[in-house]
Amino acid sequence: MQIFNPINLLTGILSILLLASSCQKDDPVVYEVNPQDILSPTAGKIKEKSPEQFVAVMYANLFGTSISVSDQVEVERLLRSTGDKRLTWELIVSSYMNDPNVQLPDNLIMQQDLDGFVVETYNRFYFRPPSQIELEWWRDYLTNHPNVSTELVYLAFATSDEYFFY
Repeated sequence: MQIFNPINLLTGILSILLLASSCQKDDPVVYEVNPQDILSPTAGKIKEKSPEQFVAVMYANLFGTSISVSDQVEVERLLRSTGDKRLTWELIVSSYMNDPNVQLPDNLIMQQDLDGFVVETYNRFYFRPPSQIELEWWRDYLTNHPNVSTELVYLAFATSDEYFFY
């Protein structure tokens, strides 16, 4: 039996050299990308509006004036008497949209200045400007769907998840 085998010694030395040379750390790659905030613009809105707040703010957004106490009490009773709150909100907003006193921009004005309309609508409903991607999405959507009215856009904003929070 042979204790010293030169082939085993050579294999062992080559294995150690191979391991030592293969475990080197590469220099980090720097792409020089500007840091970006990845939070959505709505990340700070965590408190849900109470029914009273929702009705008062929505009415002011749509009519440009505060809601009367009797009308607010009537809407709050309606909300308390139904099970599906979201559906009830949508029905209330729809009924307000059909009111002749609601203050909606003209559809022609919307089509002539889409960016201005979108910025004004975001400020009116969300109290913030739209992000660039939101602005581009609405511009593209309204351009490709010319039959969408200001009433439908306002309905979408007033029934959106973000509008329920502040």
